[in-house]
Amino acid sequence: MSDRQKTQTLKTAIHFGTDGWRGVIGEDFIDENVAKVAHAIARYVVRAEKFDRGVVVGYDTRLGSEDFARVAAETVAAAGIPVWLSTGACPTPAVSLLVRQRQAAAGIQITASHNPSQWNGVKLKAGYGSSASPAIVAQVEAELENVLRDGVPALPPREDLIHPLDIRTPYLDTLDGLVDWDRLRASPFRFVIDPMHGAGSGLLLELFGRHGIQAAEIRGTRDPRFGGVHPEPIEPHVEALRRAVLEGGYDAGFAFDGDADRIGAIGSDGTFITPHQIFAILLWHLAGTRKLSGNVAKTFSTTKMIDRISEKFGRKLFETPIGFKYICDRMLESDILLGGEESGGIGTKLYLPERDATVNALLLAEVMAWRGKRLEELVGELHREFGEHHYGRVDLTLGDGQKEKAIEYFADGKFQRLLDWPVVRREDMDGVKAYLGDIGWVMVRASGTERMLRVYAETTRPETTRRVLEEVTSLVKNL
Repeated sequence: MSDRQKTQTLKTAIHFGTDGWRGVIGEDFIDENVAKVAHAIARYVVRAEKFDRGVVVGYDTRLGSEDFARVAAETVAAAGIPVWLSTGACPTPAVSLLVRQRQAAAGIQITASHNPSQWNGVKLKAGYGSSASPAIVAQVEAELENVLRDGVPALPPREDLIHPLDIRTPYLDTLDGLVDWDRLRASPFRFVIDPMHGAGSGLLLELFGRHGIQAAEIRGTRDPRFGGVHPEPIEPHVEALRRAVLEGGYDAGFAFDGDADRIGAIGSDGTFITPHQIFAILLWHLAGTRKLSGNVAKTFSTTKMIDRISEKFGRKLFETPIGFKYICDRMLESDILLGGEESGGIGTKLYLPERDATVNALLLAEVMAWRGKRLEELVGELHREFGEHHYGRVDLTLGDGQKEKAIEYFADGKFQRLLDWPVVRREDMDGVKAYLGDIGWVMVRASGTERMLRVYAETTRPETTRRVLEEVTSLVKNL
């Protein structure tokens, strides 16, 4: 055991969720616990998969991620499973792609995605190249219970089973074939890219450079503290990108989260282009302009503009509970052209049943080149054609029992009106969504792990969305 391990305080409460496990570095996210999770995954692979196909292991740019990846690789290899260990930091969707291309048994990515810098995590990817299904997760959780009870056995090391893998090259080569480069080269647009010091650094910039597209990158160096901001591509964390777009006169800016599976964007005028708008632009383009086949999947909290675009182009729309795992399941079961969630995770059948910020940035650039419009102009066209949709969300940290009271209140038939608008109907797929006359909807959803209530709203005017969110916040705090 290393000196670093000896000085760490081991905590055994490891909760393995759909996308894996996350913890605070140096507290519960330590070598011993990473080994426990990796051994549980190895036990699952040996029992349920063709283990000789091996496991792909990657990592992001967080503090110690390469060391934790080595711990995971050594643990899996000790169980007799071949391992392909990334030779450098890489996006989570790149690991998913390599798992699928190599027909590997599974993938492990060391990352805490968009969480603050003190966190790290272990993401599990299934052989089909995306989030593990609930059935797979249940099996891994059962194996983890055994490991937490019995510990990781002292197996002899198997360095001969650990092989270096260049993930970057095949990943970029695959993405290179997704868009119409001739149109992009013929357009005058210039782009700025913001990987937020994360695992997406340099990738989109290289693809643009291969094809002579004018682009620059900010926050592309490795910084385990992510420059002191959360590596999540939403306001206010994208302020540096907004400044870069405006000061450099760029036509658009693209931001990626820490492991480059979520996207955010900035228009040429500094407008933040929300994930809902990005989803809508891409659907409008792929189904309408490119006339590609396939239906649509969205999570319960996502904009109703997707419904209108799907209807216009004759596409069946599937609505799922919140979480990309449900989108993935639908993409595996059906012919889904595009599937997405409100947090910026969007997947297309052109690629994988997986979120990928770099793929979505490429497609946004293609839309701009195809239509000769900047992002804010495309949003304006969508509003003119499908009606204005203005979305907002607030997260409320509450006291004991408050989030349960709030859910009960909004689900109760006595809740008949909010400000000027009657409640005309409700839905409760994942949280409670109340439709307010003909102006839109408001939704409340309790976090399953924190004392937090998420409040979402979408209406026809930005000031109306703000009023609805403020009123619901006041109601909840006074319950």
